[in-house]
Amino acid sequence: MKLLFSEAVPDPDHYVYPYAIWGFLENGETPATAFSAGFLPSSPDLDRFYLVRQVRVPLAGWKPNSENRRILRKLTGTRLELVPRNRWSELPEDRPRWVDWAAQSFGPGVMSRQRMDRLMASPVVSHVLRLVETNTGRELAVALLYLEAPSVAYYYYAFYDPAPEWRYLGIGLMTRAVEEFSARGFYHLHLGTCYTEAALYKTQFDGVEFFNGLLWTSQLPELKHLIRTPLPGCHRLETPEFLAFQQASLAELAGASPFRT
Repeated sequence: MKLLFSEAVPDPDHYVYPYAIWGFLENGETPATAFSAGFLPSSPDLDRFYLVRQVRVPLAGWKPNSENRRILRKLTGTRLELVPRNRWSELPEDRPRWVDWAAQSFGPGVMSRQRMDRLMASPVVSHVLRLVETNTGRELAVALLYLEAPSVAYYYYAFYDPAPEWRYLGIGLMTRAVEEFSARGFYHLHLGTCYTEAALYKTQFDGVEFFNGLLWTSQLPELKHLIRTPLPGCHRLETPEFLAFQQASLAELAGASPFRT
């Protein structure tokens, strides 16, 4: 991958001059190359990626824990449908309802019909995962996915009926996705970023990992530390508390870094 460094908000008083790191694929590389290095798509055209604190679930041998099983039991009477891009025309025209669901979940205007249409026409969405009632075929929830078998399944956006009786649909569809792609032999399901307490629900799967800027790790206490500990006017690698999780010196961390120039 080729990297560009885009200036972010500086803090000259503390000598902090940060850059956002953008990645661009080279010949012979695919989006899976970027995902494995800690990057997520920053463009629906998959022509640019950005390095983020993201979460993924290793799927080889994955088994549901007690909480996962509790959620799955709530979905009795439903089934999954995985619809590839070349079959979208067979779907009922449900995008207006998806936009309505998104407005109730994310707020008005976050996912407009125009933005939805652009995503659905872009390579970042290769499949749609639908959760439907078995008896009626009624759609209850849908996730937009990027699949690159067998390396990567990317759980991009999810929309679901916000009615109180369906309040478990968000985590329910995600749990069914973990189960489904484990059974299909995928290596990882990527669940997006994790920068807030509210995003910690993504970590309820056994074996879950996150990218900490250095490597993939399953140390959830470290992730909670990153979320709950504001930076005191410095870089994270200058804080002893963060370095304690790494159990290595800066020189050793640099020596093991996957990034080169």
